[in-house]
Amino acid sequence: MKSALNPFLLAVLSGLLLACSWPTYGSPLLIFFAFIPLLLAEKQLRESYYKVKLKVWACAYITFVTWNAITTWWLYYASGFGMFFAVLVNALLMSVLFLMYHIVAKRIATKWSLFFLVCLWLSFEKFHLNWDFSWPWLNLGNVFANNPKWIQWYEYTGAFGGSLWVLATNVVAFYAISNAENAKSGILRIFPKVILMIAVPIVFSLWIYNIYEIKGKTKEVIVLQPNVDPYTEKYDTPNFIITKGLLEQADSLVTPKTEFIIAPETVLAESAPFDAFYNSPSRALMTNYIAKHPKVQLLWGIDTYHFIYDPKDVSPSSNIFRPGMWVDFYNAALFINEQPDFQKYYKSKLVVGIENLPYKSILEPLLGNVMLDLGGTISTKTTQKERIPFIANDGTKVAPIICYESVYGEYVSGFVKNNAQFLAIITNDAWWNETQGHKQHLTFASLRAIETRRDIARSANTGISAFINQKGDIVSRTKYGEKTALKGTVHLNSDMTFYVFSGDYIAYLAIFFLSLLTGYILVKKRKVLEV
Repeated sequence: MKSALNPFLLAVLSGLLLACSWPTYGSPLLIFFAFIPLLLAEKQLRESYYKVKLKVWACAYITFVTWNAITTWWLYYASGFGMFFAVLVNALLMSVLFLMYHIVAKRIATKWSLFFLVCLWLSFEKFHLNWDFSWPWLNLGNVFANNPKWIQWYEYTGAFGGSLWVLATNVVAFYAISNAENAKSGILRIFPKVILMIAVPIVFSLWIYNIYEIKGKTKEVIVLQPNVDPYTEKYDTPNFIITKGLLEQADSLVTPKTEFIIAPETVLAESAPFDAFYNSPSRALMTNYIAKHPKVQLLWGIDTYHFIYDPKDVSPSSNIFRPGMWVDFYNAALFINEQPDFQKYYKSKLVVGIENLPYKSILEPLLGNVMLDLGGTISTKTTQKERIPFIANDGTKVAPIICYESVYGEYVSGFVKNNAQFLAIITNDAWWNETQGHKQHLTFASLRAIETRRDIARSANTGISAFINQKGDIVSRTKYGEKTALKGTVHLNSDMTFYVFSGDYIAYLAIFFLSLLTGYILVKKRKVLEV
């Protein structure tokens, strides 16, 4: 079936469908048809012209730059350069993937080339979770974050199950349309298959949703939302004043049953070293507060650092302070209770260009320190290897997840493998102003709740603080831009889901099959050249 439409118009249509399907923008149902116009454009070009690689790439780039720009333009409020870099480069990477599909489609049967595209895209999403320029915001499985009732089976597949669902539906529909004699017969052929491919997983999910029972005993938790300006006020106000204000916010809700008070990412932002914090006025205020409320335990974010004098302790992320002296900067979480010492965790999934200079050992000697300044330190943060939950007085284990880390499914599951019983997300979503950014970030937390079957207590400086249950439902929430506190309960679940045990196995299978297909294509090409 030949399309009468201009391929570039088809490319724009795909971009708009992808964008309008994204959480907080439109309906996720559109994602099941979003790739079809672009695939039709590629097929039309491939069958109509001899040398069309540039046109195919241009069509793909139009699609993906449209999608990226509409859904993540709000990055501009944090950094204009960062926004353009993320949009243009991410679209470039996606367009290169599609060009690779085009090259393969000219060499092997259509069914196998479409299978190649599915495996290639899933492999790319996995790669995008782990390399230094990581930006998985637009991984396809995230599209259903605002519809948790549709994806309860993420506890078995993780978000990659959603990506596979989207890709499989698109390629099956495209194959039916492209092999039909005309548009009408193509639509008639596609309709039953696509309806089933969309409906069956949703119906199965609704069944799981209705039979699933929230597990575990409960704990009373308060999440704080101080609503301070992240560029100036947070860094210009002494920590003890910030601490005093936060504890006063908690006072309005605290009861004898309250066990956890959670405050946002880097809420303590005076940039004092860990050693100084031990004897700081903020620590004294916290200790006095806990003395008045013995069951209370504090999980708060802090921006801090540690000096290094021994070259043996220097890591790739360490920063030179002066000759013979280095410094490690941390975006950290503290856990403080009646014990004499406190527990700490270092954020380990870092925001590119703000907390992490990608491939620092290579780029820093060439470019110098080109980190973006968002009000705090502008040096690479130091991370930690293990996902160690905090342990409360009674043995309860809580996972401290800092901001951007909540976008990474397998990463979060690492805390649960170490027996975390609920998740505490601390974040600062004020960078993006009142746009779609903080709303999307909130919905992504629902994915982690379903994957791990863990309740979530979410504290945002400005953004949306919330309580999310094990089904991914947002039980209660605050509004953007208000100084407030929210009280709720979390359930302590110790069971582990299949996804927690297995991780991103769908992506690993995709990588395996992609390797086999690539080997087959290369061998086939070699035989053709030999003939």
